[in-house]
Amino acid sequence: MLRLSEIWIYPVKSLGGIRCRQALALEKGFEHDRRWMLVDEHNRFITQREHPQMALFSVGLTGNMLQVTHRKTASSVQFETTKMNERQLKVQIWDDEVDVYEVDEEISYWFSRELGFSCRLVKFKEENPRPADKNYVPEPLQVSLADGYPYLIIGQSSLDELNKRLSEPVTMLRFRPNLVFTGGSAFEEDYWKNFFIGNIRFAAVKPCARCTLTTVSPDTAEKGKEPLRTLSLFRRKNNNIYFGMNLVAYTQGILYEGDEIRLVT
Repeated sequence: MLRLSEIWIYPVKSLGGIRCRQALALEKGFEHDRRWMLVDEHNRFITQREHPQMALFSVGLTGNMLQVTHRKTASSVQFETTKMNERQLKVQIWDDEVDVYEVDEEISYWFSRELGFSCRLVKFKEENPRPADKNYVPEPLQVSLADGYPYLIIGQSSLDELNKRLSEPVTMLRFRPNLVFTGGSAFEEDYWKNFFIGNIRFAAVKPCARCTLTTVSPDTAEKGKEPLRTLSLFRRKNNNIYFGMNLVAYTQGILYEGDEIRLVT
């Protein structure tokens, strides 16, 4: 039997994740998932790809309060999820230009100080548009500040198979999934189409092409060659390395750890 074993959200893009026992599934992704991100002085998004030290920020959510802590300096900042300035900004994320709002100048200064370069924390409002990739999602569905799709699912069996091939195993956090499931065979999610998790209907739309972010340790922020090097030996196709499946949700509601996954034939 296939069961949902882990639920993860990443409120601030490319910072630490939060494991949830339950989460509200929305069209753009789980509530609070990647509704904030850091942008540089050119209003372009920044991630661990260029700045691996971003892995050292832990994020917590209590009620409507988000707290971000730098694990090395032990400095932290806290703000309400509704907090933002009135002035709208246009920022770049991949090929998209989206409208956002700076959360607070002092909070942006805190991030700039901890990272060592000028940046701003911005919020993406729920009603602001950002269409998912129309090449793979024909319906006019929306996405948050995730790279391209609202949800990412990976099977525990897939990670287990990868770790058999690595000299040092890695955790699922290297791949930043929203959904982890148990049961089934390794990489079976490659072949899923339509399915339900609990009462929520999902569709698998595209295998997830992996990048150098997977080589950044979520614990130390050190960058290496694995697991991307090993994945390239057996998960390469059309010059991309795949691990996990991107999803869209066709219905909304609450998901719980332990929910059954039912494939639709």
